[in-house]
Amino acid sequence: MAHGSRQSITESCPLLERDRELQALDAALSDLRHATDGVPRTLPGGLLAFTGPAGLGKSALMAEARTRATAHGFTVLSGRGGENEQELAFRVVRQLVQPALASMGEEARTFLGSWYEIVAVALGLEASDTAHAPDPTGVRDGLDWVMTRLAVQKAPVVLLLDDLHWADVESLSWLTSFASRAADLPLLIVVAYRPDELPPEAAAFRALVARHGNRPHTLAPLSATAVARIVRDEVGDLAEDDFCEECRTVTGGNPFEAVELAIGLGEQNLKGRQDELPAMRNVAAAVKGPGLLERLRRLGTTTVRFAYATAVLGAPASLELAATIAVVGSEEAAEAAERLRVGRFLADSPGPGGLEFAHPLIATTIYRSIPSHLRVGMHDAAAQAVHAAGLGPTAAARHLLEVPCEGRPEVVECLREAAREYLRAGAPEAARRVLARALQEPPATEDRAALLHELAGSTFLIEPTATVTHLREALAQPGVDPELRASIVYRLTQALAHTDQLAEAATVAGEEAHQTAHPRVRLRMQADHFVWSAFRTDEPDAPARSRRLSRLAERLTGRSLEERYILGLRAWDAVVRGEPRQTVLACAEKALRSGMSWTEENRGFEVPVSVALVFMYCDQPRRAEELFTKGMRECERKGWRGSHLALGQTLFGYIRYRRGCLADAEDLAREGLRTADKVEGAVPAQWFAIGILIQTLLARGRTTDARQLADTYRYGEVVPNAVIYPDPRTVYAELLLAEGRHAEAERLLSAVGDWLEGRAWRNPAWCRWQLSLASAVASSAPDRAVSLAREAVKRARDFGAASAIGQALHTEAEVTGGPAALDLYTEAVEHLERSPASYELARALVGHGAALSRHGRLQEAADRLYQGLEGAVHCGAEALAGRAREELSAAGLRPLPLRYAQTDTLTAQERRTAELTAQGHPVAVVAKQLRLTEQGVRHLLASVYRKIGTDAADLARALETFPRPRP
Repeated sequence: MAHGSRQSITESCPLLERDRELQALDAALSDLRHATDGVPRTLPGGLLAFTGPAGLGKSALMAEARTRATAHGFTVLSGRGGENEQELAFRVVRQLVQPALASMGEEARTFLGSWYEIVAVALGLEASDTAHAPDPTGVRDGLDWVMTRLAVQKAPVVLLLDDLHWADVESLSWLTSFASRAADLPLLIVVAYRPDELPPEAAAFRALVARHGNRPHTLAPLSATAVARIVRDEVGDLAEDDFCEECRTVTGGNPFEAVELAIGLGEQNLKGRQDELPAMRNVAAAVKGPGLLERLRRLGTTTVRFAYATAVLGAPASLELAATIAVVGSEEAAEAAERLRVGRFLADSPGPGGLEFAHPLIATTIYRSIPSHLRVGMHDAAAQAVHAAGLGPTAAARHLLEVPCEGRPEVVECLREAAREYLRAGAPEAARRVLARALQEPPATEDRAALLHELAGSTFLIEPTATVTHLREALAQPGVDPELRASIVYRLTQALAHTDQLAEAATVAGEEAHQTAHPRVRLRMQADHFVWSAFRTDEPDAPARSRRLSRLAERLTGRSLEERYILGLRAWDAVVRGEPRQTVLACAEKALRSGMSWTEENRGFEVPVSVALVFMYCDQPRRAEELFTKGMRECERKGWRGSHLALGQTLFGYIRYRRGCLADAEDLAREGLRTADKVEGAVPAQWFAIGILIQTLLARGRTTDARQLADTYRYGEVVPNAVIYPDPRTVYAELLLAEGRHAEAERLLSAVGDWLEGRAWRNPAWCRWQLSLASAVASSAPDRAVSLAREAVKRARDFGAASAIGQALHTEAEVTGGPAALDLYTEAVEHLERSPASYELARALVGHGAALSRHGRLQEAADRLYQGLEGAVHCGAEALAGRAREELSAAGLRPLPLRYAQTDTLTAQERRTAELTAQGHPVAVVAKQLRLTEQGVRHLLASVYRKIGTDAADLARALETFPRPRP
């Protein structure tokens, strides 16, 4: 029977015994259609997975999925893994996105907008900014944005991903993180893979699929009945049952083998009789393995070499490139390709990118059959041909990884170019692979240090211990350029700090500062030494280091970046030591005079961040917010959305916390923690976020939530070697105090005090351990509590920030008690009214009001408590607001209605609803006046109280406090 009969098989009996899978597919497509029309999805997630060994029909199912999705009018984006293309980072992602972008033409850049430079290299586009490499988290976020926008713009969208077990790690990682969003988009993801061949890196993907209900759908072999139908469709209905049964036995019910066998039987003009079984077995043997290769060899030497070249190139393969590698002319290549199509080795028609084998099993069998020496030579030729064709260094590097090391400079340079491209694509693991291979080539002696430095840069985020090894080896190379050496030392200190070896980091920078003869490099090394010294918890003599830093800073004007870093460190050191506020601000302003970037490639962002926070501690939070906004935009613009952005979000939340904007602070800290959780090795960023979030939750009165967060991250069990702020032990002690565990808090805070006193860090604005310790011992040792509070007040006055003085005075008033506390409360309020610390002001007002009430001064108490209540509500401090109401109630007073006009977040309808309710009108009356349903009024009231800081659960109690209208 002619070759064309193969099409008749797929048309006459498509996808036999796949009803369950097709029903799942139809249900998912229908669910997608309804979701696009606004109907909530009924199926879990937006993911459908088909699995099974090779040849069971996964690709046929994917083809059917394309047909049915297209029939629905859906947009289909597709990609597939390749056995020999797994080294190419983001290859599968490019297959998905590039056709859609290509159809946009010049509008693609506009479509990608500000994300263009971040995702360009990952998507195979040309980036104009090649100097900066985005981090992997930034690239993943950018790809999420691109796919989300495509899904919305071209809705509904179906993503088809075949042979996912051969997908590159970067694409698989992105898919795993993105798939959870599919349920919220007009998008369906359909994947097919061999479960036993998924790489070790696919553990998270396996877990993702397992979470989606009854997925994955595992394909089963065909029954004898189905195989018989395939055979009879090809050889005729007279094929005997025993013959068909034996066909099922020799193929194992594998659809691919069954179809290929049936076609072969037809070509041999067999009829399916018992006496034809030996011939049938011969045909079956030619379907795969040695038989398939023997069938290939019968097509001739030229065709075999062309098939080899096509297998080496991987799908889709260019006819011209395959001809070059096979060393055949263009006409011979075209003839060979046609023979391979007729023999069912190649697909019937070339794909959009070139030649493809008819089935991955065929490609695998042919590739593995190539003699090793010939395969190596073909990969070498492929690397040269691909590079000459302008397909880029990464395409060539994939082949060079299969070639023995021969010390060729051009190979080293190509691999280094590929690594730079991979780093700009946000694929450090791929960069590490090609650089490790370049090191083995090996490079020229004079290039070895630079190559080791590049290799260390690629491993920093994925294996920092290896980074340390590479950099130490780089420093041991002879004749290293001073600028390169400085970069190597900086990266080494950063890697040491990243692996919790801050003492070693400080030592390395200090030694290099003494050894270098270059003045600017020496200053830079001194700055790095001071950075890592200041941020290690076990520094042996912090006061001596502070004195050296102060003497050095006095001689500097801030002309160079190195000088500005020294001045910035001096400002930070002055803050933690509690030096006068004017001294601190003068150093900070000098450090910022000519700018300070958060994204300097060979400098950390610890100093710029610290300088920005100086303004927060000095009661200039708006300036701090301006610097943080600018720095975070810089990080986002360059695709640095990992630990840099996490810390920026978190500390911005800390500024909002210090201003009393507790709801904003909680949102920002949670966002920072979510960002940090996505980044491998971002443990310090997590510590910052957790501490700030716990403090914010405690301020809002949510002690249970704070405890759950601490337990989830084992906060309080482990003390980091790096300096974190707010200090983790102090924050944990505050949690213990909120839980009434005063003795434990006292022990912990005493240890913190001993540590900080040894460093001469005495600013209560930076760490309020004395204030918390005073509260902890107030009942058991009142004289000690007063002494601690008074010392904190003195230190706060020495620093000079009104917020610090007011907070310290408030604590002194609390632990002093009696009539003497009233004047302290008054002074605390006066200072806090001159500060931006609105939450601390609300606390002091409520505390003062309560003290006045206990001394019978009800009119003054009412005024303080009313002000404190309103401040607490606007800050989002629910517990403090509750305390104010309780104090008012105990004094026989009722709270006045809050001034809703000042709450600019309320809509006009929400404000009017709140005002009418506050006047005592029943819900039914409010509903009638506003022409709403009663349920609508209740929804508006719940929204009002959420916005002004009261939980919806407290709505009824809060309403009771409003005065009723007079009769």
